[in-house]
Amino acid sequence: MEIQGNCSDQFSAVREVFAGSLRSGADVGASVAIYVDGEPVVDLWGGYADQECTRPWQRDTIANVWSITKAMTAVCALVLADRGELDLSAPVTKYWPEFGIAGKDRVEIRHLLGHTAGLPDWDQPMTLDDLCDWEKATTLLARQSPRWEPGTESGYHRFTHGFLLGEVIRRICRQSIGAFFADQIAGPLDVDFHIGLAAEHDHRVSDGIPATGPAPAANPQVAIPVGAYVTVQNTWSTQWRRAEIPAASGYGNAQSVAALQSVLACGGQTPTSRLLSEATCRAVFDEQSHGTDLVLGIPLRFGMGYALNADDAPVSTTNPQTCYWGGRGGSLIVNDLDARMTIAYVMNRMTNLGLTDPRGQRLLQAAYKSLTR
Repeated sequence: MEIQGNCSDQFSAVREVFAGSLRSGADVGASVAIYVDGEPVVDLWGGYADQECTRPWQRDTIANVWSITKAMTAVCALVLADRGELDLSAPVTKYWPEFGIAGKDRVEIRHLLGHTAGLPDWDQPMTLDDLCDWEKATTLLARQSPRWEPGTESGYHRFTHGFLLGEVIRRICRQSIGAFFADQIAGPLDVDFHIGLAAEHDHRVSDGIPATGPAPAANPQVAIPVGAYVTVQNTWSTQWRRAEIPAASGYGNAQSVAALQSVLACGGQTPTSRLLSEATCRAVFDEQSHGTDLVLGIPLRFGMGYALNADDAPVSTTNPQTCYWGGRGGSLIVNDLDARMTIAYVMNRMTNLGLTDPRGQRLLQAAYKSLTR
């Protein structure tokens, strides 16, 4: 299997692991990128952009990265916090007054970022049409009661996370989160990542290849199981691509994900300017919860917009200032502020293994071994 792109000699082990994943068939098409000190040391891609293996994965191939989109939404919130337009400890009602009913007056912005708001799902079944209807999705959330005391425990807000934060951002900026992200972040940084995909990019998309085997079960008392709203086949539609679903419908590849997220790993500094202050970057590590997540049923330690490094977490490194998250099917983003390193993996063949997917785990391990060479 031919691998394309660039990889420094120091990180050759990453290239070997990536090639092995494609060669074995664990991956059909994929990309991996690593930035250190804001500079790319790994930018590799290979395989095929379609399940039939007729269309090669190219440098500019992009894929739906699912919940990696949450990390981009988090950056939007952090940028506004850095500008003094969003107080992370303020009640949501400061920006979204209608939200403060049914016991939600105590919900703070940090609870939205840390999945502790008690709103992991809607109280009524949602269709794909409903998810693509911003007003309906947010209005329903504003009417709900929290399912637990806000701020006490995490319960992964699989889809609601993006609507909750996105509506706060819309109230502040008077533009949708996809427009804000494009105008204020992706555009200035020249990053090929999109929350809501324009038709001009459709030809570059590699659609997700559905996972085989049973999907993981969620806690039925708290959340609807993954897939109840959206199948992988749904995401092949124009409707999904155009929608701004800022917890799940982002499009990019490993290079674009790593390029943008490396700003956080470098303390807010871009190659040419500053996007975030170091203090705001450190705010990511303000622990919001640490324990078994009520929805995912696994030990997680959440900060502001990211899961945090912990010995009992599914992603763990030797450096304490490490934050991460993954996307449905296996994609992964890890920011290590101690090593000033960002690792991103984006693929099209999906599994049901979540954050324990061995493809991303092996790339992560190879990156750290290379870093210490």
